Amino acid sequence: MKWSEICIHTTQEAVEPVSNILHEAGASGVVIEDPDELFKERESIFGEVYDLSADDYPEEGVMLKAYLPVNSFLAEAVEEIKEAINQLLLYDIDLGHNKVTLSEVNEEEWSTAWKKYYKPVKVSDHITITPTWEDYQPVGDEEIVIELDPGMAFGTGTHPTTVLCIQALERHLYDGASVVDVGTGTGVLSIAAAKLGAAKVHALDLDEVAVKSAKLNVKLNKVQETVDVTQDNLLDNPAIIPDVIVANILAEVIVQMTDEAFQSLKASGTFIMSGIIQTKRDMVKDALQSAGFVIKEIIEMEDWLAFVASKPE
Repeated sequence: MKWSEICIHTTQEAVEPVSNILHEAGASGVVIEDPDELFKERESIFGEVYDLSADDYPEEGVMLKAYLPVNSFLAEAVEEIKEAINQLLLYDIDLGHNKVTLSEVNEEEWSTAWKKYYKPVKVSDHITITPTWEDYQPVGDEEIVIELDPGMAFGTGTHPTTVLCIQALERHLYDGASVVDVGTGTGVLSIAAAKLGAAKVHALDLDEVAVKSAKLNVKLNKVQETVDVTQDNLLDNPAIIPDVIVANILAEVIVQMTDEAFQSLKASGTFIMSGIIQTKRDMVKDALQSAGFVIKEIIEMEDWLAFVASKPE
């Protein structure tokens, strides 16, 4: 089968929303080429990204590469992708160059080449994320290993926004807590919560592809007794009243759900959220405080933020 590679030159801020657009358009995989990876300092060998070449990265901005089958609907799909990306300007998301190019590749190239970028990564004090095809062994009894097969769902678990959420969960989740993971994607946050001691985790996503990917990863990590994965929206299910809500989604979506999240949480509950670029700090802070939350912590990594807020008793 012939495939077309669609390459989008954009910004780090736009990576997540553009990736979601590509998946919704039927892309069978996304590669993110961020030049920051070339210069990132890492604390252990498990955090290294191997076989990197400066020739594979843009001088500025971020390249997103996705793959669509070459058929009679290709031109229409590309136009819909361009239109959806341009709609992000309505949310004040910086699209950078916003240049879209197409090239033809064969199936073997795209289906395997991206795997060289994905190696075991120690993302917090106790949690290491590894792809399923790596033979990784924990280095200590306290190390928690999460195996992921990203499949077609966005996220290998190593993006700064995901890492920030995992670090916040590690600090603020207590044994026996009930958790709701909004926009679960690959399910990595739900799996982390279960392995950190949560009694029940509801992993929710509106994307059918993400739900399938999360269910697979939950089983791979043997936490299916704790984690339920459903195609659902937290705010449409008042029967779920968790101790913790975690959401790694766009800042624009977070500010729209703060009131409902406040109502959904138990008293003294915790709201952990990321996907927030530095320029959206005040917008999210104001929305949380307006809803009644008390901000307990703001964690930073590169240009990204995670907020930890609590609902007063």
